[in-house]
Amino acid sequence: MEVLRVEELAAVHLELAGENDSGRSATTLYSRPGARLRQTLIALDAGQTLGEHQSPGDASLMCLQGDVLLRTGDTEVELRTGDLVAVPPQRHDVHARAASVLLLSVALH
Repeated sequence: MEVLRVEELAAVHLELAGENDSGRSATTLYSRPGARLRQTLIALDAGQTLGEHQSPGDASLMCLQGDVLLRTGDTEVELRTGDLVAVPPQRHDVHARAASVLLLSVALH
């Protein structure tokens, strides 16, 4: 079994996000062939947005650090450090109001 140091990975990817023109950095923490779960750590620099997209399956988003808005249609929810939300099946985007690190968990069908 491999133990991941999520706080360390978060710090590395937050720094990378600040250096990248896109203002973001991500890495897959868990996935394997045939798995029904994928977990991805996503770092966003302040002011950056993950453009509108569709979720590939049931998903949750946990804010490990920072302050983001998850927006879909006319609805938005604010996530701060420690908050967890089910990602809506509709098209949505994520906007970082502060430098943020997220854990995206997706159930693959």
